[in-house]
Amino acid sequence: MDADAKKTALRMIPYGIYVMTTDDGKGNLSAATVNWVTQASFAPPLVAIGVKADSHGRKALAKGAHFGLCMLGKDQKDVAFAFFKPTVVEGMKLSGQPYHKGTTGVPILDSAIAAVELKVTSIVEDGDHHVVVAEVVEAHVMKPPAGRPDNAILEMKDLGDTIFYGG
Repeated sequence: MDADAKKTALRMIPYGIYVMTTDDGKGNLSAATVNWVTQASFAPPLVAIGVKADSHGRKALAKGAHFGLCMLGKDQKDVAFAFFKPTVVEGMKLSGQPYHKGTTGVPILDSAIAAVELKVTSIVEDGDHHVVVAEVVEAHVMKPPAGRPDNAILEMKDLGDTIFYGG
């Protein structure tokens, strides 16, 4: 396979930018910018997300575990970049971003435009990222979008011409 062609072709898949939050139940919180996310089912409402296999967030996820997925708006590049590094927890802030606990106890970023709380139903452990399938158990819309909801989301291409993930 031509490695450059593979990389270019895979980078043509559009990606939204989200922050995945976890609480391992022992007070260890983590948050990371993620982009391999898609809705996988209407009934029940399922989401599939690619999570780096060796990440702190992945270590907190097991079947039945809860996590949060915070949607970022077009003007929230700074929030996305804040979670490219390991999470720093100080009081009720994750890497400088205020949060509150959701219905399931997972951290929800106060600045997110929307968020869902999810319960893990299965994990496929192949490759350097694991595919986590989870059911939406709660949804929050903090800033209702004007127009199409998918136009409100920060996308990978909005982060700059040199920022890619994938390929």
